[in-house]
Amino acid sequence: MPSERTEVQVRPGVDSDLVALTDIYNHYVRETSITFDTAVFTPEERRPWLLSHPEDGPHRLMVATHADTQEILGYATSSLYRAKPAYSTSVEVTVYLAPHAGGRGVGTMLYKALFEALSGEDLHRAYAGIAQPNEASARLHERFGFRHVGTYREVGRKFGRYWDVAWYEKDL
Repeated sequence: MPSERTEVQVRPGVDSDLVALTDIYNHYVRETSITFDTAVFTPEERRPWLLSHPEDGPHRLMVATHADTQEILGYATSSLYRAKPAYSTSVEVTVYLAPHAGGRGVGTMLYKALFEALSGEDLHRAYAGIAQPNEASARLHERFGFRHVGTYREVGRKFGRYWDVAWYEKDL
């Protein structure tokens, strides 16, 4: 378990990260409303997602690891916002942390590295959808200059109830 003083390294995601990244994501599928996926993934089912985030270009995957153990503590992505060509200068961004890695600045480090990597890309805006309630995620996004632009009410159903999603945007 990382301590407050854990050295963290952030790097692009690679194929050998797939199992750990899938495990982190599946935690949120099983235990939370943070993602609206309702069935867990195998690593092979998740491979197309990994391959859609190369080391360059607007769709990136950044991974945070413990400097000593190389344990994956979380990841951040910039992904296709919508499939239509006019949306090509927009990305949707997100951060997922290992359950024990929250509250230590790992998400901040991931977003810092992600936005630095994206700074040379032909991008205009980043968007983030935050299932409600999630104050920690809202604070993280606001720290990076995102502003709330609206909320979709009861847009997703999981665990037998409906959830709102607040949408945030940031100029790139």
